[in-house]
Amino acid sequence: MPEPGEWTIPEVAVAVDLAVLTVHDGSLQIMMVNRGIPPYEGMPALPGGFLASASESLDDAAARELSEETGLDAAALHLEQLRTYGTPDRDPRRRVITVCYVAFSPGLPEPVAGGDARDAKLMPVEKVLKPRTRIAFDHKKIIRDAVERARAKLEYTTLAAAFCPPEFTMTELREVYEIVWGQRLDPRNFHRKITSVAGFLVPAGKRESKQPGRPATVYRRGPATTLHPAMLRPRA
Repeated sequence: MPEPGEWTIPEVAVAVDLAVLTVHDGSLQIMMVNRGIPPYEGMPALPGGFLASASESLDDAAARELSEETGLDAAALHLEQLRTYGTPDRDPRRRVITVCYVAFSPGLPEPVAGGDARDAKLMPVEKVLKPRTRIAFDHKKIIRDAVERARAKLEYTTLAAAFCPPEFTMTELREVYEIVWGQRLDPRNFHRKITSVAGFLVPAGKRESKQPGRPATVYRRGPATTLHPAMLRPRA
């Protein structure tokens, strides 16, 4: 180990990556792009890239890269920092530290690829994380962390409603939990737990009938942001 006077400041590039999750076609899906340049040309990757200048903020870089590579507007999404990734060999070009942002959306417009991306599309998380699926850089690890963030936040926040349209039924909300957690839930227990949280749901004043039986109550997202008590996911 070098003495303090012998330390040198390494040359490091700073990048941002974006893990945008949504519930689509009955599965948890993530926005991916196909890289149009080396390294990993043609392989799936998360949208992202380097800061454009020394004066560009991380938040601005994340919004710019999302727009350039997918055509999506960051202003329409709630982006939050997931964590920083800086393993020395994570990028074959040089030492790169990336700050990953995660977003949760009830629905996304059709993405339009641009910048360094050849294509942009939603992919089921289950497919992306299969051992045989090759993903650029260390993005498979980032995706695992983003999915775990979503699963954990469903336990103690009202995030699940962010995956729902503005008006939804209790069944649709339960399906979000089941899809994100990957486990079936007892409908009666779920209803009891959700309705015991003050401010989670607000009745929309109408009912909806999509299948035979009694029409279901329609809800909107309430003002609550945290769950008291927390709704812990079933453990294997």
